[in-house]
Order: sequence, then structure tokens, then C-alpha cells
Amino acid sequence: MQEMMLGADVSRKHQNFLQVIHSYYQLTKPRIIPLLLITTAAGMWMASDGRVDPVLLLVTLAGGTLSAASAQTLNCIYDRDIDYAMERTRSRPIPSGRVQPRDALIFAIALGTLSFTLLAVFANLLSALLAMSGIIFYMGIYTHLLKRHTTQNIVIGGAAGAIPALVGWAAVTGELSWAAWLLFAIVFLWTPPHFWALALMIRDDYAKVGIPMLPVVEGEVATTRQIWVYTLIVVPITFLLIYPVGESGLVYGIFAALLGGIFIKKAWQLLQEPENKQLARSLFKFSILYMMLLCTGIVVDSLPITHQLSATLGANLHTLVSAIAVFQ
Repeated sequence: MQEMMLGADVSRKHQNFLQVIHSYYQLTKPRIIPLLLITTAAGMWMASDGRVDPVLLLVTLAGGTLSAASAQTLNCIYDRDIDYAMERTRSRPIPSGRVQPRDALIFAIALGTLSFTLLAVFANLLSALLAMSGIIFYMGIYTHLLKRHTTQNIVIGGAAGAIPALVGWAAVTGELSWAAWLLFAIVFLWTPPHFWALALMIRDDYAKVGIPMLPVVEGEVATTRQIWVYTLIVVPITFLLIYPVGESGLVYGIFAALLGGIFIKKAWQLLQEPENKQLARSLFKFSILYMMLLCTGIVVDSLPITHQLSATLGANLHTLVSAIAVFQ
């Protein structure tokens, strides 16, 4: 025991200030956060009809970043046992001994408190409460209750990753509309094919630590079937933002159609070869691009200049059709 304590002390002494900062930065799993923020931004742009207050945007994205960082840090604390057991996560700050769990907990609480304060003071209370609910759901429901106990962990747990879209909408309007909940549903239904594609790639790691991810319990064939089903559900639902909700238009529709077609194609290819990890990797990477570009489509479609161009194009087409009708 004394040798272990000495080893921990030595490892801390050998870390300079920048290395310590980097270790705490790694606790937040920073590669995950941008994807959450782009759904927040999409919600804000759609809610404001493309006229987002720059200060509110900055505050909301900062609050969202802090909230997500808090949740990921708490996840690192809770999952430190399986992180140590899995090869790809063993070098994370806590299992490697670079950050102690108690220090990480203080860090996570500080991040969460700062997030709530920032959103409550500079945006509104609803957005702050939603951000906190994301942390609670991610830790209490997904990480604690679901992740280690059911193959449906990521399906139900996907709600945590969809909450940032609600935060963005609420920050602008102070309420939640059908359009906000539809955006939430799109992210929620996109999560299973996205995450199961990753689970197919690292199935052996999950099996090693006894995490009942769908590929571990049901196998690759059942997983690819579920990916196919969820893809066929989420792609048509993206068009509901156009009709009947009416929050998005032609430009978004083009994005949704092109991206949805590729998503379905990749899911179909994986369905034909369930054990092909390269196809799983391709689908996983594309699913990230899909969500980022779909949200970009929402933002571009909401801009006033896009509305003007669409109206001009529509008027010109109407004139052209009328002229053709006259000549006939």
C-alpha cells in the first residue's frame, strides 16, 4: 500500500502544470462535445429564425460545454474500473493515476455549477435546468442504471445526448415547442445506429468487461438489423421539420435527402455484411458527419438571406410557369 501511495505521489510530482491541465481536459472527453454543441446551435438558429443574438449564442454554447464536460468527468469517475480493464481506455487520467477520483469529482461539480449559473443568469432558468437534467439523466439513468444492465442502454440513454437541442431552443424562447421536441427526437433516434456502429467495432472490449452492449449479447446480425430499422425510422422523421411542423424549408430538405440517402445506403451495406468492421467504422464516421451536416442544413435554411433567395426563386418559377401556360 505504501509503495502504491509513493507511486501515485511520484506520478503527480512528474506532471508539470501544462500536463495537469491536459489531464483534466482529457477527463471531459472533448471530442464528444462539438457534436452536442452543433445540435444546440441548430436549436437556437431554428428558434430565432436565423437571427441569433451573438452574446446569447456564446453564453449558451459555453454553458453547454461546461455541462457536457461535467457529465463526461463524472462518467470517467464512475467507469474507472472498466476503463482500467479496457485497453483503449486504460490511459485515461483516472485509471492511469494522473488524476485522483476525489479531485475529478470536485472538478465536475465546479463545471456543473458554473454551467447552471451561466445559463440561469445570462439565458434563462429553463435552459439551465435542462442542462442539469442532461447531467442527471446521463449519470443516473444511462451510466448507473442502464449501461451495465441492459442491451437497450444506448436506446434509452440516448435521451441525454438529445437534451442539448432542447437547451438551445429554450435559451432563445424560454419554452419548448413541437419543433424543439422533434429535433430532440431526431437526435434521440439517430443515437442507436451511431453508437451501435461503434459497439460493433469494439465489441471485444465491451465483452471483456461484461458491458451488455447489443453486439455482445445478441451478436452482429441482430445489431445490424436494429441499425437498419432505426436508420429507416430516423431519416423520414427528419422531413417532419418541413411538413407538418413547417420550421425548415427547401435548403434543409436537400441536405436531409442527400444525407439520408447515404445513411440508408451505408446501413444497408452493413446489413449485408454484419461482421465487416470496416463497414461498421464507415457507418460510425458517417453518422457523425450526418448529424453535423444535418444541423448545418437547419442553420443555413433558417438564415434570412436563404428565405429571401427561396422566395425569389419561388416567384421566378411561378412567373415562368404562368408564361408557359399563356403560350400553350
